[in-house]
Amino acid sequence: MQEMITFLPMNKSIKVQPGTTLLQAARRAGVRISTRCDGRAACLMCKVNVAPEERHALLPPTDAERRKLGLMLDDGTRLSCQAKVCGQLTVQVPEDPLKAAIRKQLERQQQDDDWFA
Repeated sequence: MQEMITFLPMNKSIKVQPGTTLLQAARRAGVRISTRCDGRAACLMCKVNVAPEERHALLPPTDAERRKLGLMLDDGTRLSCQAKVCGQLTVQVPEDPLKAAIRKQLERQQQDDDWFA
C-alpha cells in the first residue's frame, strides 16, 4: 500500500512505498531539498518540519538523527534523509537560506523604490 506525502509550501504530492525517506519522496515529486552529504545525516541541511498530529506517519528517529537534531525533534524537525514514511502526511519544507536572503533583499529594494516613487 502506498502512502500520500504532500510537500508545502510547494503543494506537491506523491505516493510512495512505506520505508521511503522524505528526501527520496521529495526528489521523486520534484521538490528540492538541499543536502551536501547525499543522505548520510552529516550536513543537517535537509531539515523539514512535521506537525505534531502527523508525526505518527514517520518511523521513529534513527540514532544518527537523534544525535544531530537533539531537542529539535521535539519541535517536529526531522532530517528528510533519515525520516522514513509509514503513513500519509504533510511535510513543511523550510525556505532555502540563500533564497530567503535574496528574497528579503529584493523586498527591501522594492520598499526603497516605493519610497522614492
